[in-house]
Amino acid sequence: MTAVAAGIPNAGAPPASRAARAGAGAAAGEGGTAAGAGAGADIAAGTVAARDAAAATPAAATPAAATTGGSGSVVRRLDGVRIAYDFVAGERPILLVHGFATTASVTWHTPGWVRALTAAGRGVITPDLRGHGRSDKPHRGEDYAPRQLAADLVAVLDDLELQQADVIAYSMGSRVAAALARLAPDRVGALVLGGAGPLELFETWDLDAVNRFATHGELRPGAEDPTIAAVLGAAIAAGADRQALIACVQGVAGATLDVPEGIRQLFVAGGADAIPVGAAELAAARGADYLELPGRTHINALTAREFKHAALTFLA
Repeated sequence: MTAVAAGIPNAGAPPASRAARAGAGAAAGEGGTAAGAGAGADIAAGTVAARDAAAATPAAATPAAATTGGSGSVVRRLDGVRIAYDFVAGERPILLVHGFATTASVTWHTPGWVRALTAAGRGVITPDLRGHGRSDKPHRGEDYAPRQLAADLVAVLDDLELQQADVIAYSMGSRVAAALARLAPDRVGALVLGGAGPLELFETWDLDAVNRFATHGELRPGAEDPTIAAVLGAAIAAGADRQALIACVQGVAGATLDVPEGIRQLFVAGGADAIPVGAAELAAARGADYLELPGRTHINALTAREFKHAALTFLA
């Protein structure tokens, strides 16, 4: 799809819907670069999925029923940042939002999510968040504020002329999806928030330690959080943009899961995953649905058939 300009979009006035246009023009390259193969909690999920499930075809959608499909599209924000995304035609679009230090391909195509959703007749949109995959990678923390990440998703919906989409998100992506709901509540149908709870991981990290590890590959033993190395190490080894990773940590730290009233929510967490601790209680407090995946960790929850089935049932 031809690159278009988009600032912080007018969330309250979505464009008139029409059939999604196929991606003709600015393809942004294959999705395994930069934050690419990924790291730690989010990227490890894709790594395990790569072993456990077959890859699926890229994805996309329109407001009600897309008549054409394509991949390799890009939308340009007014700040100059280009956001790459793929889509496949189908009924009632679902926007898939990946987590930190991974890509849409690793998170959603490889574990079979796109295949499962399109087999059910749903359209699918799979963007690479800024700082990841084929999208641009600015190096300032403010460029990764939740509102900016959410505005990128609104720009993608605008580029497809979609008035609304259901959303499935995982880990850090759940916080971006929540920010999208706050920025543009009329553009969100329902939310499936996986692998995230009230505690935001980056807020617990020491930024000096993050910079030291990203720059020099080392932490002070016993003095700094070892999850920094676990999350960043594999991504850096795979060739991720180190400064973009640091900036993303800065910008997202402290991001909430606050969602406006009136938007249906399903929380999903692995029973053996410590990252979304408190998700069940948060769901209960909101009157939202909750699914625990017994024995699943943050790494392999995405491969669970029960997760896919629950998401499709909730969004039916």
